[in-house]
Amino acid sequence: MNRVDFYLLLCLRLGTCLCFAGWAWVHYYWEAPYGVLLWSDSTFEFAQSMGIDWDAYVGTGADDGWVQTWIGRLFWPYLVCAVLSLTAGRKSWLQMVGLAGGCGLLVFVSYAKYVAAQRQPPMFIEHGGQMLMPIVLWCALVFGVRHGATIATACVAFVMTFAGHGCYAVGLWPTPATFFAMTSVVLGVEYETAKSLLLVAGILDFVVCVGILIPLFRRPSAAYACVWGFLTALARPVAGMSPSLIYWGADQYIHETVLRAPHFMLPLYLLIVWSPLGKQQSQSSTD
Repeated sequence: MNRVDFYLLLCLRLGTCLCFAGWAWVHYYWEAPYGVLLWSDSTFEFAQSMGIDWDAYVGTGADDGWVQTWIGRLFWPYLVCAVLSLTAGRKSWLQMVGLAGGCGLLVFVSYAKYVAAQRQPPMFIEHGGQMLMPIVLWCALVFGVRHGATIATACVAFVMTFAGHGCYAVGLWPTPATFFAMTSVVLGVEYETAKSLLLVAGILDFVVCVGILIPLFRRPSAAYACVWGFLTALARPVAGMSPSLIYWGADQYIHETVLRAPHFMLPLYLLIVWSPLGKQQSQSSTD
């Protein structure tokens, strides 16, 4: 493996590992968004069939109910997948199966957020980068970091993430209040200005989705998306953390940046693939 290919694979490994690690923290310390799926009559009936009564099912309010307990235990599969992201090799079929299974975990948590958001399509679509990141890494390990299947899957994940975000930013679906809050707090602007800035950002989200499909505009589109993906991920702790909070509130916000690593690592991967150095290394490896 040449030096550029090493960095390409490193981008995919780190992006996948950080995504799983961030969600592992959510499951361990907070409560993952499965409540909308699990707090239901059918789930309780299933628990009853296992001999669990209502008191045990609900708990005392201290995260010791049956549902909360099992949600918390999902911390371990996410942690294992974070490790597998760094260690999985092409010839280790067990690790590769675990990595593919991790994709299922991310699809499940993304679906839960989609249902919680009243089944708004952009909510599911914008998680495409996170859901497909393990598959991009899987393709890179099986086929190679420059293989067409790897690059195509990365492009699909890229487009899903920025198109979903763009739908909310331009107001095709109700823009989340957190978008306005983060923009106002980070930039120190009023609501109307924040609304205008989000509209421009949303339009640019769609522009880069089209741009990566056109060879002439691929590199600038990937470069913009890399910077923008990092800044939007970093906006969570920047807007929310404060010296007045315990640990500055890091436990509440840092993971929000970490689990969004695919939003900037995928564009970085594509930028390197399409860079002159990347193309040169690719040409030299085929000669």
